[in-house]
Amino acid sequence: MLFTKASEYALLSMICIAGKEESMDVDSISSELGISRSFLAKILQNLAREGILVSFKGANGGFMLAQKPEEISIKRIIESAEKRKMAVFECSISADSCASSKGGICQIWPMFSALQSKIDDFLDTITLANIIKK
Repeated sequence: MLFTKASEYALLSMICIAGKEESMDVDSISSELGISRSFLAKILQNLAREGILVSFKGANGGFMLAQKPEEISIKRIIESAEKRKMAVFECSISADSCASSKGGICQIWPMFSALQSKIDDFLDTITLANIIKK
């Protein structure tokens, strides 16, 4: 469950916004990317609430980056868009909080936990600037 449509649209929108000198409104971004306006608006509002974007209201309103592209990690964008911690698998964050109460004897949890940690670290090092350059 690593990348949902919300994650994909958030990343595409951030690339789109980063390439402009002035703010972009939801309609322009939606049209440019060919995605649902209402869904995109919710995603952009989440990103603004988390301080990744700045939102401007009014006739010339829209969204701009709140920070430089090299200061915004891909992990942060994804977690802000999804409004929850990024997870590669549907499992507990710790063996002690296992929903099935079998965390103490689970033999696959340590492997998944290590994988999640590596992915978190990797996506923390990739920034919006890295994606834009490619």
